[in-house]
Amino acid sequence: MGQQLDYLLTKGFIRPSTSPYAAPILFTPKKDGGFRMCIDYPALNRIIIKSRYPIPRADELLDQLRGAKFFSKMDLQGGYHQIRVAVEDCHKTAFQTRYGSYQYLVMPFGLTNAPLTLQMTMNGIFKELLDKCVIIYLDDILIFSHSREQHLQDLDADFTLLHKNRPITNGSKCDFLKQELEFLGHLLSTEGVKIDPKKIKTIQEWKPPSNIKELQSFLGFVNFVCRFIPNMAGLSAPLTD
Repeated sequence: MGQQLDYLLTKGFIRPSTSPYAAPILFTPKKDGGFRMCIDYPALNRIIIKSRYPIPRADELLDQLRGAKFFSKMDLQGGYHQIRVAVEDCHKTAFQTRYGSYQYLVMPFGLTNAPLTLQMTMNGIFKELLDKCVIIYLDDILIFSHSREQHLQDLDADFTLLHKNRPITNGSKCDFLKQELEFLGHLLSTEGVKIDPKKIKTIQEWKPPSNIKELQSFLGFVNFVCRFIPNMAGLSAPLTD
């Protein structure tokens, strides 16, 4: 916790707070095996006016890729933290730790409208390219084209918008000019969209569910790839009847 607080303070994402608000913290696992500090905002989220901005479905986004031959992807560096919180609202984001109270100056994880705000911001930045050569899911950006020459032009247009709007990308999670690429848990190639082989392996090695909760967890995971499984509803019916 101390290291994460030091990082957030150094980056200018948080500052010490005397706000009467005091949300608790929690930690969620990350893909790399570490943990991300999040703030639990149930009280604040109950009174926030909910945004109706849509988050796109992954399968609908991937339908745009038919015929694409070249792919590049970029990931924002701490996407949520690239959006500033209005000065008059910063005190509402205050949270308590054993080291003291702090408040966010940028958008934190845990706010009910945070994903929608990020999606809306990214769509606004890339509006002129959306579904033409770019699809966006939160902080994940995919550029797709039907030829190498066109892809270089599309990348140039994408970089121009990045330079103009100044979002910061994570270089370690960027890939360019690929004919096979993993994106949103799927494998993209010149042959089309496939299930990521790692997900197939996970399903094959899944321990048989022994209770309702474990069954729900399994079906939830399988539902992610159901578009690739013929008669998925019929196959899973005995598990839910």
